[in-house]
Amino acid sequence: MLKAYGLQARKSLGQHFLVDEAAVKQILTAAELTSRDTVVEVGPGLGVMTEELAKVAGRIIAVELDGRLSEILKEKFANYDRVEIIRDDILSIDPAALVGRHGTHDYKVVANLPYYITSAVIRHFLEAQIKPKRLVLMTQKEVAEQITAQPGAMSLLSVSVQVYGKPYIVDIVPAGSFYPEPNVDSAVLRIDVYPQVQLDLKDIERFFMIVKAGFSANRKQIINPLSHQLVRDRANIISILEKACIDYHRRAETLTIDEWKRLFETFKSEDG
Repeated sequence: MLKAYGLQARKSLGQHFLVDEAAVKQILTAAELTSRDTVVEVGPGLGVMTEELAKVAGRIIAVELDGRLSEILKEKFANYDRVEIIRDDILSIDPAALVGRHGTHDYKVVANLPYYITSAVIRHFLEAQIKPKRLVLMTQKEVAEQITAQPGAMSLLSVSVQVYGKPYIVDIVPAGSFYPEPNVDSAVLRIDVYPQVQLDLKDIERFFMIVKAGFSANRKQIINPLSHQLVRDRANIISILEKACIDYHRRAETLTIDEWKRLFETFKSEDG
């Protein structure tokens, strides 16, 4: 298809086209799609997955940044009533506006993401006012492992995803499943988004201010980065940690999501 249109994958956009049918099927299976589902596909590329999505989903809104590919996709899917091709940067579009035009706020996200925008795209949807029910993404294997990390190996990235939903690695996908081949393996990552985050927008900002402070010094006892970044004396931080039932000798990467929430609530109660 690339040869037919005289095109090449663009390194500047991190393009690696998925060409493995088995991997496409894994993504579709993980998404658990029905004819009632609206799907936002990010980076449809050559439309390989779009074509499969159109067989099972009720509506597909495919957002492609590359102008050349978007024109090819519009031509390819001209006779598909349920497929809409949009040329735009997904990070500049409000998800609510994207799906709201079709009278729904109930949607799922499916994407083969360029590695360099993975975290930004995940954050874009999880922080949106109208969140998807589920995201099924092809990501770099290392990033998927960071996102799904458990206490003892947590990071700012894993907390920032797991506070919104439950992530799973569906399977590992070898580099040979793409054209051109990337230098690393990938993973199919599924994130089931919680119906309620239990933190409003103002609280989310304060919550992540504390989490970022906690992770600001790698492998240090959490009392030190919290005291330094939040400009509070150690005695005050020790008192807050004790009220939150967290040992001040602990490190940030060992805390669970519930402990981070409890720590935030204790700060909030102290500060009024």
